[in-house]
Amino acid sequence: MRSMLTDRGSATMFVAVALTVVLFAGLAVATVNGLVVVHRRAQSAADLAALAGAGALMTASDPCAAAGRIAAANGATVEDCQPTPDAVTVVVSVPGPEMVGGLVRLRAHARAGR
Repeated sequence: MRSMLTDRGSATMFVAVALTVVLFAGLAVATVNGLVVVHRRAQSAADLAALAGAGALMTASDPCAAAGRIAAANGATVEDCQPTPDAVTVVVSVPGPEMVGGLVRLRAHARAGR
């Protein structure tokens, strides 16, 4: 009589579990990579918007309007703009990848001036 407790088919289960782990690890890496790329885009938009605002200070124009135009051209939204006589500080947000909990917006801030 043969025992019912054999190792037959255990390799199939091992491969199935290993493929599932690799799949989820790949999805995690792709998600983190997407968040990093979008955050870099947000930081670039914030830097450019702050520079545009600082340039507008030099010409006595509205620095927040200039920052808003440049941020919009880079796919960002200005959430806060704080001009001072010497510098402009802006906070922008960019829509990120859609996650399980919903759409993520990534924020970045920058300051430019004298």
